Amino acid sequence: MNFKERDLPMEDLETIGLAAGGQLLLNVDDLKALLSGGRTSLLQLSNLEAENIRIKSLDAKLSLQPDAKGKVNLLIHPVYRKAVAPEFLSMNEARQLQQKEVANVLIKVPDGIGRQKELLVEYDSDTREYIISDTEKILAPDMVNGEFLTPAQKEAFRKGKEVQLADHTTFDYSAIDPQGIRANKLALVASILIDGGLSYVLYKGLNALFNQKHDDTAEKLSAGYHNALGDMEARNLPLSRDTLPGKTMSR
Repeated sequence: MNFKERDLPMEDLETIGLAAGGQLLLNVDDLKALLSGGRTSLLQLSNLEAENIRIKSLDAKLSLQPDAKGKVNLLIHPVYRKAVAPEFLSMNEARQLQQKEVANVLIKVPDGIGRQKELLVEYDSDTREYIISDTEKILAPDMVNGEFLTPAQKEAFRKGKEVQLADHTTFDYSAIDPQGIRANKLALVASILIDGGLSYVLYKGLNALFNQKHDDTAEKLSAGYHNALGDMEARNLPLSRDTLPGKTMSR
């Protein structure tokens, strides 16, 4: 997890009506999306004030971002009237993203120190905003449904490409999705090696892959999934999504 619940800017959340009396009014999925460095779903915020301007209500997504001193700030991503594409995207690439012809575009740009860095660009039609992720900061799982990912599969995941397992589960990364991951199945178990041990993550109610719909087999989960779930239970780990792969930079 990128953030802890104690890091949340409660005063800011109370100001926009998403907390009261020190208690959060966010649903579980939106809270976990925030704590994992992702974006919430589209929320209706109330009583926003900035520079003598007061907005009674506003539809927006939220994310968290630490400043140079480590303080966690609440970012508000409103619905823009018009999408403004990053300057490094061509007009055709921007159009393809807006019209959902492609899920993402992979771009190499100068990093300012004489090298190149790879950026994954997606388009959020909810907010009319281009979302930019630094591929080096996207954390790929080490295992999914008990199957170790190859270096090539991890690299594909970080680049926003679909990864298929031997059990026919297919998934990919998306900064737009509150869970940070989409799949052709409704659930999967991802594992990440941390300090020599495995950290398990249960994803449930997953959205379908880009421009696809779940079919009748989406609920039929593999033996690998059930084995990984059983391993979680044997270790007395919580059977809920506690973290997300990846961390995004929005623009």
